[in-house]
Amino acid sequence: MSLRGFKRRHLLTLLDYSSEEVLRILRVSRELKDLYYSGVRTLDILKGRTLMLIFEKPSTRTRVSLEIAALELGMNVIYSNPNELQLGRGEPIKDTIRVLSRYVDAVAARVFKHESLEEMARYGSVPIINALSDRYHPLQALADALTIWEFKERVRGIKLAFLGDGNCNVARSLIVIGSKLGWEVRIVGPRKYWPDQKLIEDVQSDLRRSGGNIVLTEDVEHGVKNVDVVYTDVWVSMGFEAEAEERIRELRRYQVNMEIMRLAGPDAVFMHCLPAKRGQEVTEDVLESERSVVWEQAENRLHTAKAVLSLLLS
Repeated sequence: MSLRGFKRRHLLTLLDYSSEEVLRILRVSRELKDLYYSGVRTLDILKGRTLMLIFEKPSTRTRVSLEIAALELGMNVIYSNPNELQLGRGEPIKDTIRVLSRYVDAVAARVFKHESLEEMARYGSVPIINALSDRYHPLQALADALTIWEFKERVRGIKLAFLGDGNCNVARSLIVIGSKLGWEVRIVGPRKYWPDQKLIEDVQSDLRRSGGNIVLTEDVEHGVKNVDVVYTDVWVSMGFEAEAEERIRELRRYQVNMEIMRLAGPDAVFMHCLPAKRGQEVTEDVLESERSVVWEQAENRLHTAKAVLSLLLS
């Protein structure tokens, strides 16, 4: 497993990474997963380095996968929320990150506003890793791509239908990684929840190079027919609680149920980044069915996190 030659930089969004770099992260993820299942869990690739985790929002998969990934690579881990730092008392982000850059080797942050990560990246001298923002969730997209590769035995040319809020951070990140890997990403939901035009413009050059495509549709049958993957996320993300009633009403007909899976075809798998609201965006029988690969997705957060840390820091 070669970790040399990978450009050391921030990971705020996969827009900044080439198709070849995304594939390399996924290949290293597979190699690390193979080692994990062969019994090799402690690698000491990054022995003595320190990862700082700053989380403004609650987290299960992202926090635990990053923390275990760092520990299994030999790193020290420090976890904090802004209220435990001077950020909670009004210290500017730029001041905090310039100090932390002198103490730690990388910072992974989960933030309400993507602009907070951009400020960290502007003033920080160590890699800043997006552990989720309101606009992007690149670590989730990498785990999704690894899961698709495992279950579909290919990572290029995938047809994926995302039902629901197509402008959420997960859908946006699937559009980005899909544009790198030649996927047809279908956003299936009300027009008001389609991704913003700037994102579609930002991925055009990658789509031309990879042969990928973005489809925006309100038509459920057209959107899910003959896809490889049916994907959804919660309708009411953190920060949108005031819109909960409206969102549930408008997105109800885009619920993933067994009828949707039948429309998708017999070979389609179901994916969800979790946590799931059973009975809202997905029914219990789909989530617990043999076609659901959500638990493999969740596990792959660990292996892709290890790959990201290894490549950015080794």
